[in-house]
Amino acid sequence: MEIIKKGLQIQTNLENKMRTVGKGKYGRILKMARKPDREQYKKVVQICGAGIIIIGALGFLIYYLWNYLPPYIQSFFT
Repeated sequence: MEIIKKGLQIQTNLENKMRTVGKGKYGRILKMARKPDREQYKKVVQICGAGIIIIGALGFLIYYLWNYLPPYIQSFFT
């Protein structure tokens, strides 16, 4: 019986928390939110894709310089 009471208490607490989801400080934002149209979605995908490519290229450049530049620098000092 103790497990049933504990389960009911957890369920009651969860239901009380879920009642206030649309009424708190984020409720207005959730009410204003809408699904993006096709053009907005395309633009977001393009911007995110460009960001991924730029960050990937920068990471590859750093990797390349880190692995292949030290022998050239060392050859100048020997």
